[in-house]
Amino acid sequence: MWVIGPLGFTAPLLLLGLLALPVLWVLLRAVPPAPIRRRFPGVALLLGLTDADTEADRTPWWLLLLRMLAVAAAIVAFAGPVLNPRPHQPGSGPLLILLDGGWADARDWPRRIDRAALLLQQAGRDGRPVAVLRLTDSAATAPLTFQAAESWAGRLAALAPQPWLPQDMAALAQSLPDAAFDTFWLSDGLDHPGRAALFDALSSRGTVTLFQSPRPVLALHPARFADGAVQLAATRQPAADPVSLEVIARGPDPAGIDRELARITLDFAAGANRAEAALSLPPELRNRITAFRIAGIRSTGAVSLTDDSLKRRKVALIGGRDDREGLQLLSPTHYLRQALAPVADLIDGSLTDALRASPDVVVLADIARLTQPEQDAVLDWLDDGGLLLRFAGPVLAASDLSRSAEDPLMPVRLREGGRTVGGAMSWGEPKSLAPFPEGSPFHGLPVPDDVTVTAQVLAQPDPDLAARTIAALADGTPLVTRKTVGQGHVVLVHVTANAEWSSLPLSGLFVQMLERLAVSTRPAAPDAAELAGQVWVPETLLDAYGDPVTADDQAGVEGAALAQAIATGPGPAFPPGLYAGSDRRVALNAVGADTTLAPATWPQGTLIEGLEVAREQALKGAFLAAALLLLLLDVFAALFLSGRLAGLRRGAAVLALAALILPAAPMARAQDAPGDDLALQATTAVVLAHVLTGDPQVDAVAEAGLRGLGERLWERTSIEPEAPVGIDIERDELAFFPFLYWPITPAQPLPSATAYRKLNDYLRTGGMILFDTRDAGLPGAGGTTPEAQHLQRIAAALDIPPLEPVPADHVLTRTFYLLQDFPGRHQNSTVWVEAAAPDAEQVEGMPFRNLNDGVTPVVIGGNDWAAAWAVDDMGVPMFPVGRGFAGERQREMANRFGINLVMHVLTGNYKSDQVHVPALLERLGQ
Repeated sequence: MWVIGPLGFTAPLLLLGLLALPVLWVLLRAVPPAPIRRRFPGVALLLGLTDADTEADRTPWWLLLLRMLAVAAAIVAFAGPVLNPRPHQPGSGPLLILLDGGWADARDWPRRIDRAALLLQQAGRDGRPVAVLRLTDSAATAPLTFQAAESWAGRLAALAPQPWLPQDMAALAQSLPDAAFDTFWLSDGLDHPGRAALFDALSSRGTVTLFQSPRPVLALHPARFADGAVQLAATRQPAADPVSLEVIARGPDPAGIDRELARITLDFAAGANRAEAALSLPPELRNRITAFRIAGIRSTGAVSLTDDSLKRRKVALIGGRDDREGLQLLSPTHYLRQALAPVADLIDGSLTDALRASPDVVVLADIARLTQPEQDAVLDWLDDGGLLLRFAGPVLAASDLSRSAEDPLMPVRLREGGRTVGGAMSWGEPKSLAPFPEGSPFHGLPVPDDVTVTAQVLAQPDPDLAARTIAALADGTPLVTRKTVGQGHVVLVHVTANAEWSSLPLSGLFVQMLERLAVSTRPAAPDAAELAGQVWVPETLLDAYGDPVTADDQAGVEGAALAQAIATGPGPAFPPGLYAGSDRRVALNAVGADTTLAPATWPQGTLIEGLEVAREQALKGAFLAAALLLLLLDVFAALFLSGRLAGLRRGAAVLALAALILPAAPMARAQDAPGDDLALQATTAVVLAHVLTGDPQVDAVAEAGLRGLGERLWERTSIEPEAPVGIDIERDELAFFPFLYWPITPAQPLPSATAYRKLNDYLRTGGMILFDTRDAGLPGAGGTTPEAQHLQRIAAALDIPPLEPVPADHVLTRTFYLLQDFPGRHQNSTVWVEAAAPDAEQVEGMPFRNLNDGVTPVVIGGNDWAAAWAVDDMGVPMFPVGRGFAGERQREMANRFGINLVMHVLTGNYKSDQVHVPALLERLGQ
């Protein structure tokens, strides 16, 4: 390729044809030959006469120039001009395309894939074998094999970043083949362990070229609670100009709908790589937070999941004695206050008043009898999942509570009196604690040797005593017992909450036991001892973009290994997410509290290129079009010079007049068409309709989308819809259409009062509207997109019932196809439908809830379904969806969602009625 500045030519020898242009100029001047002038007196008789045909005596210079330019444009076109040609040195050996492939690459992953695709094209032209490798894949699972470039083209689009960072670069360096090959390394710009060793190994085998994005990497550290507020911190690399980031706190609202709960700004100073801020929230709101996310950044590193360490539980302390000043250390609740005050919200007062505050835990310290109203209130509270923690003492030992029969608020029956060891009038020495057994919430906690018990209340040896014992003394005597009441638990510690009967409240084990019982807030970074002895099951996992994914196929992990992953970072065996144990949940985030982002350093002289590359653009078509246009102008110029344009002018006028008249006729017919025609069209067959927004492009896509959905319905179902129509909600009747697709644009006007009345009547009488914001659910600068904000304004006057995300058992998930999600051109937006009533009945044998007998009146989402459904007149999809095979799979799922939606509209919850068929047949005597 011959390159001149930003312009290159694939066949530069053809440009030699430009040298023939002067010869062409002479030839054009000679044809036709110039007339010979001879004076003849008789010619005077012809003066004043006009010939019907005129002919120039010579070709004008401007016409010659026009023809020369046409020929030159054709020559340049066949020379293969290319704008912004990429300098390319053909190679002959194998080529390795290396991607870091971690969450730090997610911010510009599509550009990295585009860059790798260009490298594959170059390698394919040069006939070089290629290997593509992500460094987040271990060397054992991703062996380095070189194949033809064409074999990688389809697989490259399916590659996605992983939600962890590269970990075994040194292992990969040792497993590289000894043969020579060149490397193109698309780096995330961060330093990872073993990077230098891998670079040296690659350099010893061939040329290494680096590609590195100039965009900063942003990471959000786990949130922690300190000084009465949630402490947030973020890190960036590189540290450059001052910048402000919005951090969003998300969690369920009182209705259980996930939404934004709070927002705070983190300010990076110039040259600073860390920013911190404190977020003060009421305890009720703080306990609802499930995750923090940097607004506008799609990366696992920009998401921080929260677990039990951030949630401060409300604990009601009810003591049996007065906390008088002189008996502070003997107070039943003194040590509990010292242990719980830093990590829980304490509630004081009577038991009745405390229950009104809906505490998570109620602690009764040496209290025996409760009044009947108090007991009933506590039982109701336990049924809702409360934890009642009771401590023994002299009052409980002297009472007759739970002696002959087990008290509802006691886990076991008690013996008369108590047991004293180690005194002058007792038997034996003070007793130590036995190791905590498996199945106990305390399993794995180390038992200090200095923790002893001198007195306790004894449990009756009932058959279920062993099953209810979760801690015991060295001689097997139960120390802590527990039983289930409703959805809650009753726990009895058979010693006092102060140091009167044992040294347990004076030890650190006391605090750890309270944590294991979920009485206090857990530490932000649990160690191996706290997590050991349990199997932790992934509850929610995150992908590289920070979006939640299902964890159904993930096996449980051992606690010690999970603690190691929390300390060192996630990996293939421990992806980031929320892990649930028997008594708590632990968050494994992509970025830890002590994670630092160090810039990658490369040897001096290493070639580093950016990801931004000007795309090559072939100009052959443009030059050929210019040559044809110039030749067309030459034809008109020749006709003009010969005087033959007069007739053409009249013909052009007639054509222009026809062009103005013909479109006006059908337009007039459409405008003058009576409403009966629309009613006839909509009622003689199924017609899918969309709401006209006033934006021609959006309306055209909506019409094409419904046309494509109609074709799929013709192919796969018994529904045979006619051509879709656009509806003006101000003028047209809505009752004819069972389904309306309404794309939302920020500029469309709000409906009038009359239109709102028609829309509400439509929703109340069984119609459905699919609102599509087409924004993929991505938040804007104000927390929501302009489309979502405008939808809120439109929906304010609509009679829309309470909504919820589509549950897994909704009939919309199985009307025709079995679906788990509802993608369109996008696939991350939450889809909302009418919420089930709180008392929705679950019929035995029915695989989903019986929401109602009708159809959800609205479906709201932002996945841009019309663009995924849209086809042109030839039935070819109009817009790309995703990449490669995964994109076509996403388009297929979008079509299936559309089919389910229309079937749901036309048939209602017919599958819910199937459960009543046996009863109906029985009543009919069948």
